[in-house]
Amino acid sequence: MTTVLILPGWDNSGPGHWQSLWEAEHPAYRRVMQSDWTTPNRADWVATLDRAVLAHGDDVVLVAHSLGCILTAHWASEHGRAIRGALLVAPGDLDRRSGPDASGWSASWRPVPLARLPFPSILVGSMDDPYCTAERAAFFAASWGSRYVNIGAHGHINVAAGFGPWPQGAALLKELLG
Repeated sequence: MTTVLILPGWDNSGPGHWQSLWEAEHPAYRRVMQSDWTTPNRADWVATLDRAVLAHGDDVVLVAHSLGCILTAHWASEHGRAIRGALLVAPGDLDRRSGPDASGWSASWRPVPLARLPFPSILVGSMDDPYCTAERAAFFAASWGSRYVNIGAHGHINVAAGFGPWPQGAALLKELLG
């Protein structure tokens, strides 16, 4: 059975976030818990993700949001493990924007890896995401070999942008689950 690993971004995903709602609806989905959500250390986050994938084998689908997408790219470039797939939603473009980073943590995440991912992936972007332009999202998708889905003007695809359970995203995940 395929394991779905939830990869929130900076500051985790709160209870109303679509990732949290999916996790509550599907008890088999597992959130990869990072030790520090506010000042994310790239090496720690990558190691934590790798341990989670190794614990579940290669029949894994990652569901990443924001910094979780960049985590996925770093993990893939460092470990090259072939998994079932990844749904990458609203990547945070740390190369072009520093984001909420008063402590300087984002420097360890740059540059964003641009190597093709060794597994199928779908990248979902928005026309007006404050953390990543639609052009950069399309560029990441092309670089990573992801199918790009632009959902229009929907901000950072999070609670602040009005997203709850997000059935369109669930349908994309179902594609990856086959």
